[in-house]
Amino acid sequence: MHKMRAVGAFIGLGIGDALGAPLEGLPPRPIAVTEMLGGGIHNTHPGQYTDDTLQASALAETLIRCGRFDPEDFAERLVRVYKVHPEFFGPTSRAVLDLIEGGVGPGAAAAMVHEARGGSRSNGSVMRGIPVGIFYPPGEVREASLAASRVTHFDPVAGEASAFVNRMVSGMCRGEEAEAAFGGALDACRDPELRGLLEDYRAHPPEPSLDAVLCTHCAVSIFMDAGSFRDAVVAAVNLGGDADTVGAVTGGLAGARWGLGAIPESWLRALQDREELLGLARRLWAVSRG
Repeated sequence: MHKMRAVGAFIGLGIGDALGAPLEGLPPRPIAVTEMLGGGIHNTHPGQYTDDTLQASALAETLIRCGRFDPEDFAERLVRVYKVHPEFFGPTSRAVLDLIEGGVGPGAAAAMVHEARGGSRSNGSVMRGIPVGIFYPPGEVREASLAASRVTHFDPVAGEASAFVNRMVSGMCRGEEAEAAFGGALDACRDPELRGLLEDYRAHPPEPSLDAVLCTHCAVSIFMDAGSFRDAVVAAVNLGGDADTVGAVTGGLAGARWGLGAIPESWLRALQDREELLGLARRLWAVSRG
């Protein structure tokens, strides 16, 4: 069961990313999208994922190869996928990776971009972080999540948002029910704004925002109230806005809760590089800790 949940978390991220990609940057849909479509601002084909899955795959490869989170290895892998698909990357990650490619160290590059842009609280490190939750047991998730976030996002709040999602994933992959995983993430959360928003998540409408805190609230609140993997991801992507990222985070959580077998067959069939992603997810769980 645990393996199906872990593989489901990683593949769920990719599914949510691909289902949401054609809806990114658009207003909410009057008629819900329930199957893989193409088009949108990136003109993707049905089942094509974006940088959410590319970055998560790079993070998974680092954890598999190094047996732990290694910022230098991860930064190198990010630069590699960024050079192939720069069009998918957000402004914060793009600016940081340009500096890293030019020889600046990951931590220094993230700090420079944070200062130049007047902040780095965007959701890029949240959307890709789920492999940390698959790999690390609950007690080790927060520290690794903050380190993985800092490679591109200097703002510690982005790291806390990533840590919240990853703590939930880690618990569910190891047998916790959703409520227990949510409670564990709340207990571990060190950011008062994020904690306040999520403690009473139904009191705030979900916003499919680029902001790390609002994006996390949006994904977690949709996930907590959903009755199935399909319901969770359909609700997430049809809000529009940053649909691929909210879809990816919601899909990762939903996969960790309901497992690979809960993902609709038509979505799985359409997913780009499905076999490679399944193999990567299985390898990640095989070397995971605890």
